Amino acid sequence: MATWKHVTGLAALALLAPGSALAQGGSDPRGSGPILAAVNWVQGTLLGNVATAVAVIAVAIVGFMMLTGRMNWKHGITVIFGCFILFGATVIVAGIQSAARIAG
Repeated sequence: MATWKHVTGLAALALLAPGSALAQGGSDPRGSGPILAAVNWVQGTLLGNVATAVAVIAVAIVGFMMLTGRMNWKHGITVIFGCFILFGATVIVAGIQSAARIAG
């Protein structure tokens, strides 16, 4: 099963792929095409249909294992919380940026 390091690593990767949340006025710096394409690929991989299906299956399996007493609740909640962070990363970043604009 996923450990804390795996969940933290996936969350870090999700923060590296914010998509339009970190757009700089609609224009990208010159020469960033290949880098932007790679980041968009990572974002598509982490948030696409396959990743969503895998996350749903993982949460179902972890939930079943917690209910049958085969998994520690702490580890199960960590996996589920990691999925929320992974799929909510763009919303989290947008909220932080919004708060920074209001404060600044």
